[in-house]
Order: sequence, then C-alpha cells, then structure tokens
Amino acid sequence: MFIQAPALASQSGIRHAFFTRQGGVSDGIYASLNGGIGSSDEPTKVQENRRRMTEALSIKPDALISVYQVHSPDAVIVEGPWHGERPKADAMVTATPGLALGITTADCGPVLFADPEARVIGAAHAGWRGAVTGVLEATIEEMEKLGARRSNIVVALGPTISQTAYEVGPDFIKRFAEEAPGHERFFKEAERSDHAMFDLPGFIGARLEAAGIGAFADLGLCTYSDEERFFSYRRTTHRKEPDYGRLISAIALTP
Repeated sequence: MFIQAPALASQSGIRHAFFTRQGGVSDGIYASLNGGIGSSDEPTKVQENRRRMTEALSIKPDALISVYQVHSPDAVIVEGPWHGERPKADAMVTATPGLALGITTADCGPVLFADPEARVIGAAHAGWRGAVTGVLEATIEEMEKLGARRSNIVVALGPTISQTAYEVGPDFIKRFAEEAPGHERFFKEAERSDHAMFDLPGFIGARLEAAGIGAFADLGLCTYSDEERFFSYRRTTHRKEPDYGRLISAIALTP
C-alpha cells in the first residue's frame, strides 16, 4: 500500500508514506487507491481511499491536509484542517503533531521534509515549474520560520517520472535554459530531433543540495514505467485516457 524512505523512517516522532495505487476501492483507470480530490473519480471512493491512508498513518480521518496545487513556488504553514476552500499552493509545513501533510502527484516529484530535532515537517509538489521557480527553497524557508535548521533537514523524493520516460520539446528546453541557466547537464539527447530527455529527479536533488539541507534521498522510483504501483499523467496522455488517478505522499509528526 505504501513505500517508505529509510532516511525518514529512521527518525523518531515522524510518520510518513509514499502511497502507491494499491489498496483502495476505486476501479477502472483509478484502480485502486486514488487520492485525487480533483479527479473525476466517485467522491465517496476517494474519501474512503483517503480514510485508509489516515488509518495507515495513525491519524484522525480529517487530519490528512492537502492544498489546491497549481505548479507554483508557494508554501503555506498549516496549523489545522482547512475551513472552507483549500489555499492555492504547492507546499505545506507544520509543527503541529497529528496532522499529515499530503501531496498529490502523478509524475511530478513528491518531496517530504523533516527536521527531527525541531519537530518541523514539510511536503512539496515539485514539477519542473515549481522546482525552477523555487517551491523547494520556499518550503525550507517556511520550515525555518517554525524553528527548523536547514542543516538538520532530511529530505526524501518519492515516485517521480524518470529521465528515460520524460521527453521534452524545444519550447521546454528554451524556457528552462532561460529560467535555470547552467543546468544543461539534466538533459540528454532524445531520439527525435530538437527534443531531449529531462532528469527531473536529478534537478530536484541539485536544488536541494544547493539549498544546504542536511541529507537527501531519492527512492529512484519511476511513475511512468511502473504501472502496477503508480499512476502517471504522461502514460495516461499517451494512451488518450480521459483522466488519471493521483498518488498521495504524506508526512506527520506523532502526538
């Protein structure tokens, strides 16, 4: 049902999970543990899937917190369940025990953060846009506002589309070169002319290393190539399917 990063699992007082697509009640293209509130899956099934996730994390059913993700560099501090609409952002941090910060992905990078000494955690949705514009750095800065020290922060990257599956076109390459100059090493030649294969996990790791965190671990899991365990937006697009399920990655402080 879920995968853990040893670098986070070894920290006391912290629970986390990179949930797979297995172990839920959804069917069809959403089979089976679809956690996407924004998907076209039956809401009651999504709610049951998310309840199962909270059970696995040993938190209350309303304590799995998520934001309205918009591929932004914005991070917010969470102190409790939202009342009304979810804020538009792509990262969350908290020092409140019993809350699970849940990021939804289906190829983008789910990034979980923890300073076990300060007892501050974070979670970020890092697609290429968010990574380029600073969502990872923003997460660290918001954690510092709650007392974290970046040199103590342990970070894990969960299932993400790999370079072998991430072909990009000339417009992407040009825009990336303009917004993140000096990072050409994250591209390698593709079979099609004027295209390239982009290393999103490598780029995420480089940004975090440059930010001065304590430790980084990439689980090395590809959403596109492992259909049995993971949803993938790009795989769905290639198949011309009408929608896709969303993976949940979450982290919580124990009470």
